[in-house]
Amino acid sequence: MLKYHVLSLAFLYTSLLVAQTTILGKVVDEKNIPISGANIYLEGTYDGASSDVNGDFSFETTLKGSQTLVISNIAYDTHYEVGDVSYFKNLSIQLRETINQLNGVTLTAGSFEAGDNSKVSVLKPLDIVTTAGAAGDFVAALQTLPGTSTVGGDGRLFVRGGAAGETQVFIDGLRVFQPFNATVNNIPTRGRFSPFLFKGITFSTGGYSAEYGQALSSILLLNTTDVPEQEKTDISVMSVGGGLGHTEIWGTKSLSINTSYINLAPYQALVPSNQDVRWRKPYESLAGEAVFRSKGVHNLFKFYTGFNHSTLDIDQKDINYGDLVRFRLKNNNLYLNSTYKHYLENDWTLATGASVSIDKNKIGFLTDAIDTEEIGAHVKLKLKKNFSSRFQLTFGTAYFKLDYENRVSTENELTYNSDYRDDLAVAFTEADIFFSNRFAMKVGLRGEYSKAVEDFSLAPRVSLAYKSGDKGQFSLAYGDFYQNPAIEYAKFDDGLNTEKTSHYILNYQYMGNGRTFRAEAYYKEYDHLVKFDTDTPGFDTLFNNLGSGYAAGLDVFWRDNKNIKNLDYWISYSYLDTQRDYLNFKEQATPNFAPKHNLSIVTKYWINDLRSQVGLSYTHASGRPYDNPNTTESFLAEKTKAYNNLSLNWAYLVSPQKILYCSVSNALGFNNVNGYQYADAPNSNGQFDRRTIRPTADTFFFVGFFWTISTDKTSNQLDNL
Repeated sequence: MLKYHVLSLAFLYTSLLVAQTTILGKVVDEKNIPISGANIYLEGTYDGASSDVNGDFSFETTLKGSQTLVISNIAYDTHYEVGDVSYFKNLSIQLRETINQLNGVTLTAGSFEAGDNSKVSVLKPLDIVTTAGAAGDFVAALQTLPGTSTVGGDGRLFVRGGAAGETQVFIDGLRVFQPFNATVNNIPTRGRFSPFLFKGITFSTGGYSAEYGQALSSILLLNTTDVPEQEKTDISVMSVGGGLGHTEIWGTKSLSINTSYINLAPYQALVPSNQDVRWRKPYESLAGEAVFRSKGVHNLFKFYTGFNHSTLDIDQKDINYGDLVRFRLKNNNLYLNSTYKHYLENDWTLATGASVSIDKNKIGFLTDAIDTEEIGAHVKLKLKKNFSSRFQLTFGTAYFKLDYENRVSTENELTYNSDYRDDLAVAFTEADIFFSNRFAMKVGLRGEYSKAVEDFSLAPRVSLAYKSGDKGQFSLAYGDFYQNPAIEYAKFDDGLNTEKTSHYILNYQYMGNGRTFRAEAYYKEYDHLVKFDTDTPGFDTLFNNLGSGYAAGLDVFWRDNKNIKNLDYWISYSYLDTQRDYLNFKEQATPNFAPKHNLSIVTKYWINDLRSQVGLSYTHASGRPYDNPNTTESFLAEKTKAYNNLSLNWAYLVSPQKILYCSVSNALGFNNVNGYQYADAPNSNGQFDRRTIRPTADTFFFVGFFWTISTDKTSNQLDNL
């Protein structure tokens, strides 16, 4: 009996030995360097081991049949081997480096971002409105960045040799058709939207995403705040008006409202004008904005609306008229924007939205009455799928509708009507591919069909980025970009085609130790630009798309906000070489909105003992081309004097929630010249008379008091000044 038990135990022991399988192998990286400390185990079991300093591992298991072997390490993508355990011998496992979203490479060519959550920010939201001379206008603050040109008397964005109409503005990814306030000649405009309601800004100076189009030069993306931090009320009393803002929160829902009233009558009465003008009614505006938000567990709904009503009545000098010319303007603008984002299962994201812009103008010029109405709509649907940390795919579709009507009524009761209508259908796709933490690529394709021009365009886009070190990286970008002809030309000719440009960009960026350095070289090639054969476009004008041109340059940006105590500063420089043969140009020449050199120096210093922030901004732009009909030189061969502007501001913290703010633009009173106007016909001596166009005033003073009432009793509007 005892012998029987001994034999049974021996048989059982032998069976167990036979049932055990040894799993062994080696773990290395993509360069075949051993990886120590990797975890290797059979999925769903405790059978496993860790790799040693040589990358070797070995363990035993009693499992049989098909199993899943898991190999993981915190710095690498998890690897899986599936098969019969008997084959898990002498394995050679190669792990790929995982993509680190915080420290990995990012695509930056042609793009500046402002947002506290942006890894590649060169500006913060605070910078957009604390820049001296910007007077709270985000567009004016962006003009201190490289790639932009200072064009006195306008106020819009001119980017890398592009006209103002070649930059488009989007709020939460949806088009704003009229982003700037209406104004008259030689008086600069401002952006319609208050910076108070936006969490961040992306300013692309070229090579932008396939998600966006209809912009030959650049796009400006404004993103509203998703979730406000607390309830508060902001009160503003200013030398040019006042404002009131409030944020209310109900659980996962919130509403922010911001209103403002501006009246320049007191300022115009105190500050004499450089121009021969008479204000019958200085500029006056009433504006309001609101954002409603509802945040769910997996979704976010936002509704934004903005309204602006503005009027002015002015008599201006015109060299072709003996008396002052009266110009009257009444503008009403309404913008509606609704977006919805839903985070679906399996790393899918759905984003959709729609926007509507309604802009109406009543214009009086001498005895003529001009009525214009523009209604624009944009609908977009976008899907994004994160297949892994290395590959994300975005695709979607969009639809734009634009209706424009213009009616001119003369003193003789004659009327002239012109209109423009377009339906634009869009499809786009884009992939982000991360080959490693040092090398990434974005590739996209955008297709558009326009009913107005009866043309289909296909625009490829590609960007590459290589991280050369822990703090520096290189980027390359190429793309084709299309834009329909401007309404001011298309309303007279329905046979015009789409304009085109191609961008080539090389970028280097260094970020670390509180310093940012960017250098970017670019080349842009223009084709199919609009040309016409009269001084101004009209019903008797002959149009074509035979225009062309180029723009090349170098942009440099340096910022240091850490290494000098309490001092934050940045320096921007842009070199621009551009020529075009378009519109009514007699030959290829540099446009009058493209100075060759632009320089900006912005500083902000906090004085703790005085509870104050003081700021200084200096802007320089070389002379801009103009055409002198009294010379025999080439077209647009002469240049204005250089532009210079030194602006100062001071924010004093009266108490934690009360701020006194003062600013002065062009504090040294530089005698800047915006351009010249020549007479339409020569005088008795055969010469064309001219007048100098200067800013309405050499300096602009602003004083404001800002009071915040909030639950924490410490928040203030310093971030918004």
